[in-house]
Amino acid sequence: IKIAEGCSNVCSYCAIPYIRGRYRSRKSENVLAEARMLASQGVKELIVIAQNITSYGRDLDLGVNLSRLLRELCKIEGLEWIRLMYCYEDEITDELIETIKNEDKICKYIDIPVQHCSRRILEAMNRKSTPESIRSTIKKLRKHIPGISIRTTMIVGFPGESAEEFEELCDFVSEMRFERLGVFEYSREEGTLAADLPHQIAKETKRRRKDRIMRLQQAISLENNEKYIGKTLKVLVEERFEDGSYEGRSEFDAPEIDNAVLFTSKKALEPGRFV
Repeated sequence: IKIAEGCSNVCSYCAIPYIRGRYRSRKSENVLAEARMLASQGVKELIVIAQNITSYGRDLDLGVNLSRLLRELCKIEGLEWIRLMYCYEDEITDELIETIKNEDKICKYIDIPVQHCSRRILEAMNRKSTPESIRSTIKKLRKHIPGISIRTTMIVGFPGESAEEFEELCDFVSEMRFERLGVFEYSREEGTLAADLPHQIAKETKRRRKDRIMRLQQAISLENNEKYIGKTLKVLVEERFEDGSYEGRSEFDAPEIDNAVLFTSKKALEPGRFV
């Protein structure tokens, strides 16, 4: 369910503000009405999405914010999982952390696209986060919500990214050990501020840097997955295969981009059921 359109952050690599305009929150009553309709149709998982959901409500001047919206969504009968995607680190408040912690329907999962860890690169990207704030927020989330699955994305090959700054990013990935991580090669988007920056990085260099980060993350992901050995997870059934086995997802996995859970069952299970 989309709770806002557009974006007002104007990150230097991103064309979305020029394409979709400034950030505009939907009225909470409209969001809640749509969510109730979806629940009445049998929807069990609601993915709350926008370019940046943590800015929700600030343009409405009605005393509404993301935490209050989420608490109302949690009251809707029939919904079992509420998933948060695209939270900007610098806008993750203590109130939001407490809401995720205390509301059983909210998946212990959060998508925070941090993009980089170098102070100079973050400033050139026009991001509001700093290396210190990113580390502090991740530490706070893990302290207050034990077992939370944190997804992030990184951009490699931003104009002027030096070999040293890339090594800093590799060290950061190894240090933070994100549960889920994706990497994009910087793309030169026409009309953006970064498109006109000097020292554009060669395509082959960007590819090598992306592959290096993904190899690092592959080992981290394996270790993270091994923590689940011997544990029982609540799983949403998504597909039944011809051999009678099943594929589903836990609360720690968003559809299409994260892990799947493969399992067997002596009972016939329908997609959309929790087991």
